[in-house]
Amino acid sequence: MADLALYDFPRSSSSYRVRIALALKGLRYEKRLVNFREDEQRSADFLARAPAGLVPALQTTEGQTLTQSVAIIQYLDSIAEPLLFPRANPLDQAQIWSMVLDIACDIHPLNNLRVLNYLQGELAADVDAKETWYRHWIARGFEALECRVGKFGGKFCYGDNLTAVDVCLVPQMYNARRFNTDLGPFPKLVEYDHFLREHPAFVEAAPE
Repeated sequence: MADLALYDFPRSSSSYRVRIALALKGLRYEKRLVNFREDEQRSADFLARAPAGLVPALQTTEGQTLTQSVAIIQYLDSIAEPLLFPRANPLDQAQIWSMVLDIACDIHPLNNLRVLNYLQGELAADVDAKETWYRHWIARGFEALECRVGKFGGKFCYGDNLTAVDVCLVPQMYNARRFNTDLGPFPKLVEYDHFLREHPAFVEAAPE
């Protein structure tokens, strides 16, 4: 049986999510850097494993490769606790999925590296325009998320147990700070982010 191996780039927020999940579950894995600065994501070897040319990619214990961070986290839930998508209450699970997808589908894809590179390259947007685009979509997504954690949050972003919402929030907040997004309108998100980043698993998974 093969060991877990994570194809990763440290500043990738989707990879960051998976690193947090692995750390929370105490799962050991081999780290395999895919260096985006040297376009290693476009190499034939990596594309054979992950045809979209994106990280993260997880080699499973069965020797298969999984892509898409949220799918990977769900797989990890099937092999190790604590569960990040708790199964006890269908409504809770659906709300958690919904908040996770607010980040993974509505915020992150508009702001990932290939979109920013396309804006600045093919569409000739200058740096100011690119960063305005970035901050706009972060703020729009965070407006909804701030409301939802206000309704559902407890000790953590959803209730009193750590879930996949927390795992996805911290990397997105990391990206927001990198691009100097004004986080003043989102005090609840800032509070949860500050609290979570002190957790040992989040410290272990941080890009630094």
